[in-house]
Amino acid sequence: MIHVRRKRKTAALHLMLLPAVLILAIYSYGPTLGSFIAFQDFTAAQGFLKSPWIGFDNFAFVMRMPGFFSVIWNTVYISVLKMVGLIVVPVVVSLLLNEIAHEGFKRTIQSMIYMPNFLSWVILSGTLIEILSPSSGIVNGLLGVVGIKPIFFLGNTFWFPLTLVASEIWKSFGYSTVIYLAALTSIDPSLYEAATVDGANRWQQMKSVTLPGILPIIVLMSVLSLGNILNAGFDQVFNLYSPQVYDTGDILDTFIYRLGLVEAQFGPATAVGLFKTAVSLLFIVASYWMADRFAKYRIL
Repeated sequence: MIHVRRKRKTAALHLMLLPAVLILAIYSYGPTLGSFIAFQDFTAAQGFLKSPWIGFDNFAFVMRMPGFFSVIWNTVYISVLKMVGLIVVPVVVSLLLNEIAHEGFKRTIQSMIYMPNFLSWVILSGTLIEILSPSSGIVNGLLGVVGIKPIFFLGNTFWFPLTLVASEIWKSFGYSTVIYLAALTSIDPSLYEAATVDGANRWQQMKSVTLPGILPIIVLMSVLSLGNILNAGFDQVFNLYSPQVYDTGDILDTFIYRLGLVEAQFGPATAVGLFKTAVSLLFIVASYWMADRFAKYRIL
């Protein structure tokens, strides 16, 4: 009888989940059926059922394309720099904010650094294009004051990846900072009292108490970010890049977009997408294994 009552109580909760499950099935799992295109000489006129099967020819074609491995390198390079920056910067900022005694000022700073996270790259890209303009941008204007020649940040193959990394960190580090600040609140205050009694100054307390206290969260955030190593940020790159920076700024997502939607090579584009999915899956599995191994984090 108790079991029946429990089922009735949870039935309403499962019913509430139904719309989300349907949306997930339609928009996330349903499109995976299109992965068959990677093994077909697909044309829209013939569709899935009539397009001829060609095995791994699309994968071989993509591997022979000039610049494909450069695209993989660009993706990994940009992603790794973003991952490192989005660990180091939030940790440093959270440690600095934790030292601020005035709560009002502290919350104001938190709100200011968190605000860019709510803006889309469509909005931010237009702002960055104006700010970084070599002729009228405020950044190059300030560089000119100190005698540095204008830099075409969005058109230079060296500066473009670094600009992507810096702008992504500026936009997103506020969110991670909130996580680390929450972790700081879980540190036992008696540890700071004991350190003070032992004569430790603020720097020594930070090094010996604060950092070890949030180290499990740092490790967890680090290993979980490995699953996104092939996601270098399509929205950001697509809105900021141009053909003149393809050599260092073209990533897998933009490559797939041009190959599939612009050039209508659906089979090769799907093959690249399937390759990215398979590699990302391996990294996700590895990241959760390391999260369990080093940070004692488990989903179930």
